[in-house]
Amino acid sequence: MTTSRSTSPRAGGAGGRGRAAAREPRPAYECDACGHQPPKWVGRCPECGEWGSVVECTVTGPTVSGKVVSSRMPAEPARPIATISAAPARARPTGVSELDRVLGGGLVPGAVVLLAGEPGVGKSTLLLDVAQQWAAGAGSPSLVVSGEESVSQVRLRAERMGALHDQLYLAAESDLAAVLGHLDAVKPGLLVLDSVQTISTSNAEGVSGGVTQVRAVTAALVAVAKERGIATVLVGHVTKDGQVAGPRVLEHLVDVVLHFEGDKHSSLRMVRGVKNRFGAADEVGCFEMHEGGISSLADPSGLFLTRYSEPVPGTCVTVAMEGRRALVTEVQALIGATVAGSPRRTVSGLDSARLAMVLAVLQRRTERLTLHDREVFAATVGGIRVVEPAADLAVALAVASGGLNLAIAPHLVAIGEVGLTGEVRRVGAVPRRLAEAARLGFRLALVPTGCGPDSTGVTPEHMRVIEVTDVRAALQAVARVSAE
Repeated sequence: MTTSRSTSPRAGGAGGRGRAAAREPRPAYECDACGHQPPKWVGRCPECGEWGSVVECTVTGPTVSGKVVSSRMPAEPARPIATISAAPARARPTGVSELDRVLGGGLVPGAVVLLAGEPGVGKSTLLLDVAQQWAAGAGSPSLVVSGEESVSQVRLRAERMGALHDQLYLAAESDLAAVLGHLDAVKPGLLVLDSVQTISTSNAEGVSGGVTQVRAVTAALVAVAKERGIATVLVGHVTKDGQVAGPRVLEHLVDVVLHFEGDKHSSLRMVRGVKNRFGAADEVGCFEMHEGGISSLADPSGLFLTRYSEPVPGTCVTVAMEGRRALVTEVQALIGATVAGSPRRTVSGLDSARLAMVLAVLQRRTERLTLHDREVFAATVGGIRVVEPAADLAVALAVASGGLNLAIAPHLVAIGEVGLTGEVRRVGAVPRRLAEAARLGFRLALVPTGCGPDSTGVTPEHMRVIEVTDVRAALQAVARVSAE
C-alpha cells in the first residue's frame, strides 16, 4: 500500500474550507494516480479506487464543484471605457412615435424585445405597422415570421392598414431552422416573430410551446440577433393572470419587455415598459385602434374626460401619472339607495381596496355623509386604469359630491393621497401634473400641503392652487368654489 502524504482530514473541514476560500493560494486535494480532485481529503480515491493516493496540493485558480477553473486568453482584451464607441448601441427610430417613446428612442441593432399581451389586443397589427415603417425608412429589409397565420392572412391585414412595401417580407414558419434560413436569405435589419411559443426546434426536447422548447428557441434567437445585429421583436402569449406565458427566464434573456394592454370594448391601447436595458422602464405609449389599423396618440387626455354643459354631482377630475406621462382623468361615483345587509362596492378602472379605505375615511372623518348602508359605484372614464394613491382625493370628492348632491366646479382638479386619519398626503410629480391640467384649461387645483407654489416654486399660468390639509378642508374648499 502506498504511504499517504496527505495532511489531516480536519484541514478540509467546513471551517477550514471557508477560511481557505477567502485567500490565495488555498489548499486542495488531488489523486496522484488519476488526477481526480475530491472536495475534501479521503483515504481512498472515489475515481480510481487507489488507497492513500489523495494528497494535498495548492491551486491558484478558482474551483467550481471541486474542479479547478483555469484561465484562458480572452477573444478581445479589455479596453478603457473612453476608447469604446457607443455608436453600435444607438437606437434607431421605428417610425411609430409612441413605441419609440417606450423603447427610449427606437430599436437598438441586436436588441431583443419581448412584447406580451392578451389575444386580440392588437399585437400583430402594431408590429406589422412597425415592420412597414422600418422597411420604408431604415434602409434595410424587415422580416415578419408568423407561426399562427398564413402569409395570405397577414397580407390581407397589411392591405387594410396600407402597410405594403417592397422591403417588407413575410413568412409562415414554425421551425427554428427554417426561420434561420429566412434570415440568411433576406438579411433583414428587423425580425418580428409572432409568436415565440409557436416555434420549435429538433435540438430540444418537449412539445412546441413548452418550457424547454421556448427557452431553447429564445436563447438561439438572442444569440443570432447579437451576432448579426438584427433588431428582434418576439411576441409572447400571456396567462390568465396577465403574466408572460412560459418560463420567467424569457424576461431575463431578452433586453426589453413590453406589455400591450387594452380593453376589447375600448379603442384605447397602451404599451407599458417593464424592463428596458436601453432606457427608462416606466414609460407608457398610447395607441388608438380603428378600422384602418392602429395609430399613435400623442395627446390621449381628451379620451378620459367628459364635457358637461352643466356641473354634475358625483364627478371629479384628477391627473394620473402613467410612467412619466401625465394624464388628466375623470373619476365618477354613484351613491345608490340604502340597502339591508352588505351594500355593494363596485369599481371599474380603480383599486377596490383603496375605494373601501376612502369610504371608511369619509364615513369617519366627515359630517352629514352616511355610506355604510348605501351602495357605491365608482369608475374612470375612457377605459383607463388608475391605481396610484394620488387619485384618492379625487375619488373621495367624487363620492362626497354624489352623496351630498354637490356639483364640483368643472374647471377643478384634485391631486393627493388620503390617509386613514383623513389627512391629504404629498405625492410626486405635482408640477408636471399641474402643467398638464393647465394645458387642458383647468384653472383651479387642490393639492396637499407642501405642494403649492410656495413650496415648489412652479405655478402654471392662469391656474390657482389651493393647499388642503385633510378631506374635510378639501370639501370646504369645493363648497366655496361652487358657491362663487
